[in-house]
Amino acid sequence: MSSATAPILITGAAQRVGLHCARRLLEDGHPVIATYRTERPGVQALRDLGAIVLFADFASETGILAFIEQLKQHTDQLRAIVHNASAWMTEAPGNEATAFSAMFGVHMLAPYLINLHGAELLRRSTPADIVHISDDVTRKGSARHIAYCATKAGLESLTLSFAAKFAPAVKVNGIAPALLLFNPEDDAAYRAKALAKSALGIEPGSEVIYQSLRYLLDNPYVTGTTLTVNGGRHVK
Repeated sequence: MSSATAPILITGAAQRVGLHCARRLLEDGHPVIATYRTERPGVQALRDLGAIVLFADFASETGILAFIEQLKQHTDQLRAIVHNASAWMTEAPGNEATAFSAMFGVHMLAPYLINLHGAELLRRSTPADIVHISDDVTRKGSARHIAYCATKAGLESLTLSFAAKFAPAVKVNGIAPALLLFNPEDDAAYRAKALAKSALGIEPGSEVIYQSLRYLLDNPYVTGTTLTVNGGRHVK
């Protein structure tokens, strides 16, 4: 079946990079199914642009499976799945297990189950892709955010395993970004310190991730690869 009418599922699309990518996909003529956990202005903006927008809580198996059933009520095929949903939780004393479990659910269990249960939808589209959005922090680890880093690294492992499992019908790749966007409350000192970590020293914005996503969707000969989009942090 042609991919022209098959929607692209993108998770965590209520704001920032996910919202930008969802909007750009719509601009490029792709039907989009987007998920959100918290109602934000971007959610309504996507509705207004014609996207199907579904609530999803990926912190537990129950929430993930409920979303999968809901997804299958809206479509019987998918052009791609873009796993952008992410959780950033403080690993405070006494809260470590709760934080790890929640981030494991969002970063690993949700992609794992959605990929397995969504494979039949992807195989009804030609071409078909899965893209995992991980994080450049997995390259060297993080003493302060161990659970976040570990679960994002697990997502990169899923990229390799699903690429092997689903080939040749479905390509599976990843994107590992570093700093993309500052928050409004970030002060000048923090911004300067963060920019100095990369060779290019810029705040690139969300479009660089859409460009990377577009490359992975359009290239027929790339699978099992995670693209590093970090401004050259690894050469500093």
